[in-house]
Amino acid sequence: MPKLFTYRQPFELENGQSLPELALAYNTLGQLNADGSNVIWICHALTANAHPEEWWPGIFDKKNGIDIDTYFVICVNTIGSSYGSTSPQSLHPETGEVYGLDFPKFSIRDISKSLDLLSEHLGIHEIQYLLGGSMGGMQAMEWAIQKPEKIKNLVLLATSARHSSWGIALNETQRMAIEADATFFGNKKEAGKKGLEAARAVALVSYRNYRTYQMSQIDQDNTTDHFRASSYQKYQGEKLSGRFDAKAYWYLSKAMDSHDVGRKRGGCEKALSGIQAKTLVIGIQSDFLFPVEEQEFLARHIPDSALEIIDSTYGHDGFLIEVDRIKSVLQKHFKL
Repeated sequence: MPKLFTYRQPFELENGQSLPELALAYNTLGQLNADGSNVIWICHALTANAHPEEWWPGIFDKKNGIDIDTYFVICVNTIGSSYGSTSPQSLHPETGEVYGLDFPKFSIRDISKSLDLLSEHLGIHEIQYLLGGSMGGMQAMEWAIQKPEKIKNLVLLATSARHSSWGIALNETQRMAIEADATFFGNKKEAGKKGLEAARAVALVSYRNYRTYQMSQIDQDNTTDHFRASSYQKYQGEKLSGRFDAKAYWYLSKAMDSHDVGRKRGGCEKALSGIQAKTLVIGIQSDFLFPVEEQEFLARHIPDSALEIIDSTYGHDGFLIEVDRIKSVLQKHFKL
């Protein structure tokens, strides 16, 4: 069961708006040592939760992974998400009504700012390892720029310094699918459910690739219907809509689009040059949502950094699936 931190003061957002108060759901594994020097902080991706042991199975391993007998692991459900933190489904503390589409828009910088707020509340002033993939990598990168002295080692997986026009276009296409579901604009619990299913199907194509589908979704003798790939898309859409809120997805995708570490900092190169952490950048060769050229850019402009490219058929989802290879490159660069 996640723990809950409530900040009972206005939480100012980058766009000038604010939340009257902020709740963050988070989970921890292991024990914090006396001097607070054993913290591993994991930032989750778009629709994940504060339990990396569930969505990153195998990463916790005494032999060649993260040993929770040695480290204190923490993961926080992001602002706007569906798993306990303040979101469009929360009640506005001043009106008692569900926020819905009155929820203020927020950025990746706001998410990273909230993580730092929680860390200070917990008395964590130094993070030994900060890890994040995809949207989680955006958060980790922002935090390492905001508080360079706090982050000692940084691991960025399948992510970028700025969300690409390609990524924004894909997100907008998903939001269009959600908005085409007329129920989305109401505040009922399942508002936008069918639209979210369509959006997830669009997203899934960008998370995988041609080879992935050729490997797992080939049909025999079908003519006009009941194709495996069709069933797979529908199944994945229904699976997400059964656990996630359409408005949360809509807002979080906009937060992804906001990601640009160079905004008001003189450009991405200058912003990245301020990172002090020893950094490992990991790319997935077949990722066409965050192509390896984006990880190459990060490694070129973060001062103390190394780049590893993992050969995988799983596309962007490789950062979640290729756990053994990820553990291997982590051990190559760090003494975890």
